[in-house]
Amino acid sequence: MAHQKVALVTAGSAGLGACIAKALVRDGMRVVINYSSNTSRADALIAELQNSVKESATNTSDYFIAVKADMGDRDSVKRLVEETYQKMGRIDVVVSNAGWTKMRDFLNLDDGVYEEDWDRCFQINVKSHLWLFHAARPYLHETEGAFVTTASVAGIKPSGSSLPYAVTKAAQIHLVKSLAVIAAPKIRVNAVAPGVLLTEWGLSFPEEKLKAVKEQNRLKRFATVEDVARQVLTFAQSSSMTGQVAIIDAGFSL
Repeated sequence: MAHQKVALVTAGSAGLGACIAKALVRDGMRVVINYSSNTSRADALIAELQNSVKESATNTSDYFIAVKADMGDRDSVKRLVEETYQKMGRIDVVVSNAGWTKMRDFLNLDDGVYEEDWDRCFQINVKSHLWLFHAARPYLHETEGAFVTTASVAGIKPSGSSLPYAVTKAAQIHLVKSLAVIAAPKIRVNAVAPGVLLTEWGLSFPEEKLKAVKEQNRLKRFATVEDVARQVLTFAQSSSMTGQVAIIDAGFSL
């Protein structure tokens, strides 16, 4: 078991994070799920993951664990990584999936200058990914592993839930490219940049906003969490891609 690859997925108990975790498990990895507060939801996902492999493994109790940690706190991030390594023995893939925004009117400048929004967006959308990479770097170096972050099409095309969200997602993308240079040649660092996904968060947009986005999407539909998860898995598997951003937006940014 110690030789089986291990993935850490932050903000992994629901939505896109949970879908990514399931894709990694189907690829044969052991997975650590990070969550912020909802213990019952995280435990339910762990049970689902264990059930999904019980026919092919005799003991799955150590294959999947959930670890509560606040990704907005650097010490908590470090503890998460250390606990992952101590319990699993290695780290091959880190999926840095945490993000934060507050719904604002992107086109209203007065609605885009709240300092608390900017501070929280920078903390979660930029600094948390840096902290996580810094903590995980020694272990990913050992395994010549992969670090994948979840950015947003809002970081590619000015748009989205708020001005600070769009700007910090652009900063996150540049962070990924910078870390790819710093981490080479042992560690690959990449990002996925989804458009609107119909997760619990995506469905918090007003209905008229969702209709407008769907119409603007060239494919006249929304990207899916499954498509994004498959791309994360591709980044995890590939030994030849680093510093790349995969835009999965059904053609919104075209």
